[in-house]
Amino acid sequence: MFPLKPLITTDGMRVEVIDPGLQNTDAGPDFFNAKVKLGGTMWAGNVEIHDSSSDWYVHGHDHDAAYDSVVLHVVCRADRDVFTSGGKRLPQLVLGIPESVFINYARLVSEDAYPPCHKVIPTLPRLTVHSFLSRLTAERMERKLTEVEQRTALCSGSWEQALFMTMARSFGFGINSDAFEEWGRAVPLSAAGHHRDDRRMIEALFLGQAGLLDALNLPPSQRDAALADDYFLTLCREYKFLCAKFGLTPMPAGRWRWLRLRPQNFPYIRLSQLAELYCSCRCGLSALLDCKDVDALRDILRTGTTSYWQTHLSFGRECKQRTLRLTTASADSIIINAVVPVFAAYARHRCDEHLTRRAGALLEALPAERNSIVSSWNACGLKVKNAADSQALIQLKRCYCDRKDCLRCRFGYEMLRIKK
Repeated sequence: MFPLKPLITTDGMRVEVIDPGLQNTDAGPDFFNAKVKLGGTMWAGNVEIHDSSSDWYVHGHDHDAAYDSVVLHVVCRADRDVFTSGGKRLPQLVLGIPESVFINYARLVSEDAYPPCHKVIPTLPRLTVHSFLSRLTAERMERKLTEVEQRTALCSGSWEQALFMTMARSFGFGINSDAFEEWGRAVPLSAAGHHRDDRRMIEALFLGQAGLLDALNLPPSQRDAALADDYFLTLCREYKFLCAKFGLTPMPAGRWRWLRLRPQNFPYIRLSQLAELYCSCRCGLSALLDCKDVDALRDILRTGTTSYWQTHLSFGRECKQRTLRLTTASADSIIINAVVPVFAAYARHRCDEHLTRRAGALLEALPAERNSIVSSWNACGLKVKNAADSQALIQLKRCYCDRKDCLRCRFGYEMLRIKK
């Protein structure tokens, strides 16, 4: 976007960039190990960039030996000579920012509406949009599968436990995701496996490890009702037995968030659904890998609760009978956020290209997620076709837009190059 013209230092030396070096995002010069020819002489060293030459002194580089290795100072305005701490005068190259680029950048970083580049989206070629979304999808998938690999390492290489933790996290649906992941790590599957045929015992284990079977952890308004509830007292006895048998330690109950949650999202309900899913013996890694398509995965994940929670909001608090099966949208969310990342991570572990392609195909087969991010991009003309696209837009929002990192964004680049 900068106009093509000879690069000349302020004192008339011709500049030829052989190698820009490596960008440094930490303390020290902006680019390390660059190679530049200055007046025909090759220099190897670092390059520092500022808006104005005087910023060299504002930032104290003239007294910092770490900047003595700078061989070229690149600025927008050369308002004074600069010297290293050893007294060496540095050559300076002026790169003036074109007015249109400056105006467009200022508009991008100051725009209150989201997305800030909404005006340019309808004008972009489909190939540009598609290629950037594909890259964003890959970025988000890489982050998620890395998290799965980290969980596997924490679980001493157990892919089943890592899958369980990842599935548990997805049952938090954002608000309680961190708490569910912590809970998933606190549940010993080796102990749970001994009682997998007893749903009540598994529910006692799951709720107990969540810290929700200790009456002292319950709000005062719920405590008396729980202590008068037979099912609560039964689960407490079962969990006490399991603690003695397996040496269990529950997680702190204070990790759970309850404010503004709908009843179907209460941790009690989600944990009961997980207990039902676990007891069905259909949620193991091999069972999921055997699923041929999205519909088969949905059938497995659309689990319900035990009969108690169909008539209770919390312990001792009754309500009208309701069906608490996971909706199709919730099952799709779990596939996107748990199943696909685990498939991708396991594929890399096994060097299985077929499974890698399967993970990508699942995202493309699922409908786009419904959230404010996707709605905003739809409103400005970007058509979101499937979950791969919606995942790309979530990545774009969180890793580019929220950080005002428009310079690394393809859409931001297209906005910057507009000439009025």
